[in-house]
Amino acid sequence: MTGSTFTQTPCYTLGDWDNKAAVRVRKDDYRLPEDLEQQLRVKDWFPPAFVPYIEHPLIKAAGRSIVQRLEANHLVYFLDYTTLLEHRVVNRSVETIVHGELDVTIPNMMKTAALQLYTDEGYHALFSNEVAEQVAAMYGIGDRQTPRRIERLLGMIDTIHSTHRPLAWFLMGFVSETIIAKELLAITRESLVSTVYRMLRNHLEDEARHSRYFSEVFQFLWAVLASPQRDQAARMLLEIIGLYFEPDVSWLMSSLASVGFDEQSSRLIIADLLQPDAHIQRLRSGTVSTFAAMKKARFFDNEHNRQLFSQAGFIDG
Repeated sequence: MTGSTFTQTPCYTLGDWDNKAAVRVRKDDYRLPEDLEQQLRVKDWFPPAFVPYIEHPLIKAAGRSIVQRLEANHLVYFLDYTTLLEHRVVNRSVETIVHGELDVTIPNMMKTAALQLYTDEGYHALFSNEVAEQVAAMYGIGDRQTPRRIERLLGMIDTIHSTHRPLAWFLMGFVSETIIAKELLAITRESLVSTVYRMLRNHLEDEARHSRYFSEVFQFLWAVLASPQRDQAARMLLEIIGLYFEPDVSWLMSSLASVGFDEQSSRLIIADLLQPDAHIQRLRSGTVSTFAAMKKARFFDNEHNRQLFSQAGFIDG
């Protein structure tokens, strides 16, 4: 183990959780609005900025109804992904903190906050699924394949020795919770169907606290990891962060096919997403908070770590 000091004392809590967490205080009804048809004349199911291929001329030429269906497809996919992520990745990550799997002494307040966060994520999965089911039923969306990112994360776990799996689970939760807050912040700035906006706003308010918590726990953990554990963690972080920004080509092709685009047209539509520099651009844009937390933990003070991430194109050299 190694020693370190923080420039600011972390609190390892979720703040006034009883009076702020959505699961404790929100009484929102997540049924789709009665005036949905009217709202859809001017509002979106999902922000176009998060579905960049919608701006492709082939889709624009297809008309508003096709755009809306693709947005609905993307919303259901995103919410299915969220439900799986909360249950199978984030809460599994939290379990490593709660149940002593990380082989470090966990402060009581950190454990209590982890249990609160676990409860939050279960509620997020509940209302994400509730909205997804309504939209899927409305459009007859039946082929809801497991998102590639979930498969890749779980597949990575299978390749890791059991000794290192708790650390890998924690790092997956850390990355997930520090990038999702930024994603949701961007989403809620858009003009969305009211139920979707309200759901995402409530999610965002919780996730802002989760992001801070996971950042503080990462700093705590990094300070006490031995050098070999840090080296292992650095390699795992590189892989985890990279796969978080990979496009799900299979799902994209399926979504486009559902509105009538053939394979050739679909590949033209998503071509920009597959350009060599597109992955790095998405990654750099989405990891600002993640890398800030790593920097605060002095992760990049290590020359090997800096080179590892610089050579991958994740940070400047």
